[in-house]
Amino acid sequence: MKKEIFSNVEPDLVIFNSNELVSMNTRYGAPRTGENMSELAIIKDGAIAIKDDLIIFIGPTDELMSKYEFGKIPTKVDATNKLVTPGFVDPHTHIIFDGTRENELSMKLEGKTYLEILKAGGGILRTVRKTREATLEKLVENGKKILDRMMSYGTTTLEAKSGYGLTTESEIKQLKAIQILNEVHPLDLIPTFLGAHAIPPEYNDKPDKYIDLIISEMIPKIAEEGLAEFCDVFCEKGIFSIKQTRKILKTAIRYGLKPQIHIDEIVDTNGALLASEIRAIQTGHLLKSNNEGLKAMAEAGVIATLLPGTPFCLMLDDYAPARKMIDLGIPIALATDLNPNCWTESMQMIITLACYHMKLSTAEALTAATINSACAIQKQNEIGSLEIGKRADLIVFDIPNHNFLPYHYGVNLVSKVIKNGKILVDYDLST
Repeated sequence: MKKEIFSNVEPDLVIFNSNELVSMNTRYGAPRTGENMSELAIIKDGAIAIKDDLIIFIGPTDELMSKYEFGKIPTKVDATNKLVTPGFVDPHTHIIFDGTRENELSMKLEGKTYLEILKAGGGILRTVRKTREATLEKLVENGKKILDRMMSYGTTTLEAKSGYGLTTESEIKQLKAIQILNEVHPLDLIPTFLGAHAIPPEYNDKPDKYIDLIISEMIPKIAEEGLAEFCDVFCEKGIFSIKQTRKILKTAIRYGLKPQIHIDEIVDTNGALLASEIRAIQTGHLLKSNNEGLKAMAEAGVIATLLPGTPFCLMLDDYAPARKMIDLGIPIALATDLNPNCWTESMQMIITLACYHMKLSTAEALTAATINSACAIQKQNEIGSLEIGKRADLIVFDIPNHNFLPYHYGVNLVSKVIKNGKILVDYDLST
């Protein structure tokens, strides 16, 4: 049906001669699991035609050439010896904040743990202080710089959390910054309310009262104003318990917010079991999740969003057990977890870490950074793969094949980034 709709439409832009065109066609699953995570649906000598913001053709270059009057197409991109993939989808970020924490690196080098830094007034709580003081305009300005860098590395859609306000006013301020950035920046942001990121200092001796504030005031106001699609909780020992997390997320679900959870990052709290119980859309971290919980997640179809940048920045030896998860049939996504403690805008870097430290194949990591990540924010019908009728969000890499992504690491391999059918990043002025 989609092919018929676009059969007589002339393109505005074509990409042709791609050495490898990774379509990530959803006939292999959305999300992909198990062996299908290695299936990239590659088209050799591939081509794409775009009209406005939609893909109207994908296939071999010779078929494109015979289908359209090539000389009349306004914009042509010759992708000879280049790789074309869907745009990266980053489904777990904390981009709205003020204040940096580079001083904590020396503390980590001295052997201090994340929780020790937090108790010393650093970590999340330092960022909370700075973010509360920042104006809305300052948060938008900071966010725009981060989004520009993310776009330059190939990210075209991302999830963005609050969680550095921890008051009703400051949480709403963060979510309004996300809303403004959605209006003024080319990238698409999916907003998540994370008021349960930490217990603020003023509630240290009365944490249940803070949870009551989240449930009785924050969630209702945020839902009423339509400021978030998801609600997240940092479920961890010493932060929010399983019981507290369940209470918050059940309230969020009643108000129409979709559930997701940070789980089992530092210790096993049985967070994976809770994620399966409440049918969370995605979970983050999972370094310490037990087998029973992982099996339950597989059965419930909960997506495991793995964040290898976090243990890398914390200098940990343990990473999430990605190979075990794939064997169990859990759908895996990848994300940067961009925040003041783990600051990278590059999904290319995350793919490298996933391959080197979690033993994902390049194909599995690319799947996890595109179609599975789109599923983690429930946008797989619009983005995450290159198919007729889907949004024209894609990357042209200056490398011949997908295996170069983690192999040639530490540099930006992007040639062009196309978002909604428009070339927004162009490092190859010859085409």
